[in-house]
Amino acid sequence: MELLFLGTGAGVPAKLRNVTSIALKLLEERGAVWLFDCGEATQHQILHTSLKPRRIEKIFITHLHGDHIYGLPGLLGSRSFQGGESELTVYGPKGIKQFIEVSLTISQTHLKYPLRVEEIEEGVIFEDEGFRVEARELQHGLPSFGFRVEEKDKRGELQVDRLQERGLKPGPIYKKMKAGEEVVLDDGSIVDGKDFIGPSIPGRVVTILGDTRTCENAFELARSADVLVHEATFNQDQEEMAHEYFHSTTRQAAETASKAGVNVLFLTHISSRFAKESWPELQKEAREVFPDSYIAKDFMEHTIPLKK
Repeated sequence: MELLFLGTGAGVPAKLRNVTSIALKLLEERGAVWLFDCGEATQHQILHTSLKPRRIEKIFITHLHGDHIYGLPGLLGSRSFQGGESELTVYGPKGIKQFIEVSLTISQTHLKYPLRVEEIEEGVIFEDEGFRVEARELQHGLPSFGFRVEEKDKRGELQVDRLQERGLKPGPIYKKMKAGEEVVLDDGSIVDGKDFIGPSIPGRVVTILGDTRTCENAFELARSADVLVHEATFNQDQEEMAHEYFHSTTRQAAETASKAGVNVLFLTHISSRFAKESWPELQKEAREVFPDSYIAKDFMEHTIPLKK
């Protein structure tokens, strides 16, 4: 499980930061990529990475401001030309379906794969045997959502050393026991695979928020997360401006991370008013509250390790 920041800027593209898009790479877990927001030129950003559009299985749109959606029609169309045949689902606020349908219809873009668009409300918006995604509305100038991606706990590892002590050699029997099945040995005795499975492996949690003021739902989505991605459009001296424009400061993002007990915080949606030379100061502001804070940069990657 890896995060890849494709765009980390706010409002308009800049030379060093494209507008918002984040890829959650789940290649080992499900052979797929989930995209969060799709600002203008997201597909151009993808060209500079190893990410394959045909691997994109789901796109989660936080809100309908242009810097979060203007790249979506182009990416959906290009995916057809790049070998994408599997179904793709877009989740987003009310209005996202109309935006996509009008864009594709007027441009006469014909997709070669099934496209589903789900307009979401608060609650669990996706769940299967491996993952659960919860959405909650944040505080912004129009409906804006945050997403909590929870990986479900995994079955523990097969305790091979104990099996070998029992005299059971590696082979097909190990596969059955790892599945928790009972196995009849040559001497007629029965061994229960469940007795040789270690403790379950806790799932990881990633929280990605849309644009927002500090609010309780942001904290609830981030509670005990392995990673929190939080916007920081303003610095700590611009708190009044941040509130007026329904955004957050570096310090406010760090306070949410600290209160929620997350492991690491990535600050994104950085305004182009902040030159590259000022980025370390923005990071410092957050670290004064939450030490494990980092300013995200375009093409930065972060691996989220398995829990012990």
